[in-house]
Amino acid sequence: MDGSMAETSTAIDKQLTLTSPPQPILPLDLIIEILCRLPVKLLLQLRCVSKLWNSFITDRKFANKHLRMSTTHRIQGVTYSLFSYNSMLTSYQLNCLFTRRVTTNVTKLKYRFNNCNKPNIVGSCNGFLCVAFSNYSIVLWNPSINKFKELPLIQKSQGITNLTFSFGYDSLTDNYKVIVVLQYTDVKVHTLGTHFWKTIQEFPFGVMPVEKSGKFVSGRINWLASTDLRLQSPRFIVSFDLRKESYEKVLPPDGVDVCNLSLSVLRDCLSIFAGHHDIWVMKEYGIQESWTKLFTISNMPSPNSSVSFTKAAYIFEDDQVLLESEGNLNFVIYDSKNGTFRFPSFQIIAPDVCVESLISPCF
Repeated sequence: MDGSMAETSTAIDKQLTLTSPPQPILPLDLIIEILCRLPVKLLLQLRCVSKLWNSFITDRKFANKHLRMSTTHRIQGVTYSLFSYNSMLTSYQLNCLFTRRVTTNVTKLKYRFNNCNKPNIVGSCNGFLCVAFSNYSIVLWNPSINKFKELPLIQKSQGITNLTFSFGYDSLTDNYKVIVVLQYTDVKVHTLGTHFWKTIQEFPFGVMPVEKSGKFVSGRINWLASTDLRLQSPRFIVSFDLRKESYEKVLPPDGVDVCNLSLSVLRDCLSIFAGHHDIWVMKEYGIQESWTKLFTISNMPSPNSSVSFTKAAYIFEDDQVLLESEGNLNFVIYDSKNGTFRFPSFQIIAPDVCVESLISPCF
């Protein structure tokens, strides 16, 4: 045990030693293991036990350990969605969407940052939501502990209106990074904890990102890209290594229709939805031969003749899949075991899945 956690442990031991009458004391390592298995809501309540417990639970090393434990043991996550009709961020329990619970309710999120511009969820990672606003300001926010960090404003030339944001994490250096592609070519990177945006190599290979944001997986941001932004143009995947800050191509499965691809992340793997019916995942990142077809979806329903479902947004533990339409305006849940479909009982637009965590963006 190192650093601040060790100092906190010593302080806790001293406090427990003064307790009268003497009682059996659990080893501190065991206490830590127990606490790391508790949900965030309960740990936030335990901070009130004493100043010592508060400093212990808010320690970043403990927060990182708790996150590793919670993701390993599949502690329930929460889906956060953007509802464009009132320009407010809202949330609902992810399991309610797939288990048809009658208590499924959309909840308006409480956040303390003041911005009257329309919010858009760029992505999520380790309990953080990266939220970009229509005035191009950006906030990293942990809704579980309701702490946020406003990033420095992006310096851009007048007339630049097309910005593509992405968000990810380098586990080796413990750095969170936001990437912005300006007008399809210029690229800037902000590392959380610094006070500037760094200009790096232009978007490579003579192509342009075709989606609103890149997808984070395996320490890399992945964009679907093309030489032509029109529909039915060939597409491939551009990968950006967050640690090396370098690009490379990622090849899709052999034989797929490269003019009809969409990109997502399913079960921590890069995923594509090909030809409006095939869902693939890359089980070993960067290895083309590891692409595996999960499902082929036939008889896709549609709320009207103009809607087609083009992306797999999330896959639940029992292989139910949340599919979204072009433009994120309509959703359907596909049960891969019996081949049935159903529409959610409430409207969801542009969702992102975010697990609970204690990690603060303020450092």
